[in-house]
This record gives sequence, structure tokens and C-alpha cells, in this order.
Amino acid sequence: MGVNLNFDAIILGAGAAGLFCAATAGQRGRRVLLIDHNDEPGRKILISGGGRCNFTNLNTAPDRFLSANPHFAKSALSRYTPRDFLALVDRYDIAWHEKALGQLFCDGSARQIVAMLAQECAKGGVTLRYGTPAGAIEHRDGRFHLAGSSAPTLVIATGGPSIPKLGASNTAYELARQFGLKVVQPRPALVPLTLAGEDALFTELSGVSAEVVAKCGKASFREAALFTHRGLSGPAILQISSFWQRGDDVWIDFLPDAAPGWLIEAKRSQPRAALRRVLPLPERLALTLSEQLGLAGELVGQSDKALRSAEQRLRNWVFVPNGSEGFAKAEVTAGGISTAELSSQTMEARKVPGLYAIGEAVDVTGWLGGYNFQWAWASAHAAGSAI
Repeated sequence: MGVNLNFDAIILGAGAAGLFCAATAGQRGRRVLLIDHNDEPGRKILISGGGRCNFTNLNTAPDRFLSANPHFAKSALSRYTPRDFLALVDRYDIAWHEKALGQLFCDGSARQIVAMLAQECAKGGVTLRYGTPAGAIEHRDGRFHLAGSSAPTLVIATGGPSIPKLGASNTAYELARQFGLKVVQPRPALVPLTLAGEDALFTELSGVSAEVVAKCGKASFREAALFTHRGLSGPAILQISSFWQRGDDVWIDFLPDAAPGWLIEAKRSQPRAALRRVLPLPERLALTLSEQLGLAGELVGQSDKALRSAEQRLRNWVFVPNGSEGFAKAEVTAGGISTAELSSQTMEARKVPGLYAIGEAVDVTGWLGGYNFQWAWASAHAAGSAI
């Protein structure tokens, strides 16, 4: 055959974390095999950020991540920062720009990031096998045996089940359970929420968006919300969805910039105007909210008490989603391989020497806006520097 079947490390999954881990380890002189069942690497990278890849966020901090252990991500994130990855992007002369809230995107195409990672793997002499299912994995004699090869180190970088049309699967959790590692129940995150019952009328506003403050529990985000034919989406809702559990209310402040008492003031300054005319919202949304509040007609005909009540409800409009659009539309997966099973320094399983888990496969989930990519780079760097 003429092919080396023995390696220092085998990495499963050629997504963001897997590619970067392979490159990091390979450039340290490790003989690395990178396997993926897809025919090409980085499929999720390619569709991210509308095809321009929101590859990191300058505001990365541990409090921007959800996990059963909120301290777990601190070590890896502190040792490989957004500035570190940005320096790599700059070395490849990939033009980028910053959008709101510290989000960095390629000026051109997400393909530039995939090509960069592939080139980094080439520099490390990484052996790539695409279109190759891992198949059965055995652990004996201190080595992991799979796909006709073996190594003392195996890195799980197969992500979560979000966006199955790209080949996503539960492989990470199946492997974790095979080796006795606990898994925090996976659920869709950064996902649109669906409405039914009394809230269903808002689906008639499909395509309408407004800047709001969305709240669920203690979490609160000010960004755009978008009404869809199935319910609620847009950045504010996607953020909140990671915290939402079935049965939870979602609270929307439709008037984040309005001063208290503004509606009574509007009655004095524009007595003949209707509520829907003074609401600083898209016309269709303003009309629907006015009808729901039962405040048709001119403001002058409304009591101050009724207007105070309306203002209060507009600041705390309650939606009760009946579900989400699921893993098919979820940008990432919350939950995953329990951080209690892993070293925060190296990402190695405490109970199984030589077994590592990184990226989305682990119970660390970032906010919308490049945070999940930064976790991929940071956790991959931690593992790649240790193996």
C-alpha cells in the first residue's frame, strides 16, 4: 500500500475544530490523520455568516458561553484569543471587516478560511481522508483502532447534530458513551422559535422585523427580532433560544428607547393620532399590536390609565413559544460531552487517557456572532498543543 497506517493522533471531523487541531498538532511534529465522512472539509464554515464566515468575535469572554460548568471554557479561551486567530487570518492576507458587536467577517468568501486551514494542515504534514466513515472504533493495547489505522490519541471533533443536511450527526455522543463519558442532553441552540395558539396571529407578519430587547429568564439581548411564517427569528430571538426551555415565556420590549410616560405625552402632543401612528415600529406590526391592545381610534379618546397599561404591555409583551424549528435550523447544539469528564487545560478525557473532545461536541455553546468559532479554535489549540 505504501501508506503509513500508524499515527500519533487520529482526529475525527474536519470542521473548524478538527482542522485547526490537526494543523496545530501536525506543526508540532505529530503524525496526524484527519478523517471525515463528508467529501470536503469545513462544510459548516462555508455556509456561516451568509457565506462570509463570522470567524471570531473581539468581545469573546467566558460569560458569552453556556455550559453546565461556566468556568470550564476560561482556560482554553485565555490561551488562544480572537487576536491570535486574527493574526493567522492576516498572515494569509484574507481581507476582513468588523460588523456590530465585535463580529469579524471575511470581505470575500468563507472558502478563504477553509483554504487557510487546509494549508495549515499541509504545513503540518497532516494526512487527510475525506469521504471516509470512521466505522467501528476499538481501544486496545493503548491505541485507538479505526478505519484501518491506529494511534494512541483520538480527538472527537465531529460537532453536534445541528444542520443534518450538512452531514451533522450524533457521532460525538455515541463515542462518548462508548468510552463511558457522560453527555449533557443535547438541544437545538441559536434556532428560530415557533408560535401557536393566541400567538399564531403574529405569523401573519412574516418578514417584518424590529429592534427589540428579548428576554428569557435572566438572559436579555437587544438586537433585531424577525417574524416568520412559523414564529420568531432574527438575532435577538436566536440568542434567547439558547436559554429557552419548553414552557418558558419569552418577553419582548418593543420600545427599548422610549422614555416612561411617552404614550401619555404623545396624547398631549398628537391627540388626533391613532396609537398605530405613533408607535416607532413597522406599520404592520404597529397595527397588530394596537388591535391586540384594543386601542383603536384617536389617542385623545383613551384614558391615561389605559395608555399606561398599553405602554407597560408593549415593554413586556409575552410570547409562549410552543417549540423551536429544531436541529434542522439550529446553528449550533447546546449540551454535549460533559465538561466534568474533560481537562479544561488539554480537553483530554480524565477517565480515558489519549481521548480528547473539542469544539461543538463539548457542552460549551457560544452566543451568536462568532463566539462558537472562537471556541472551536481555542479548544482545538488546547488539544493540539497537548497531544
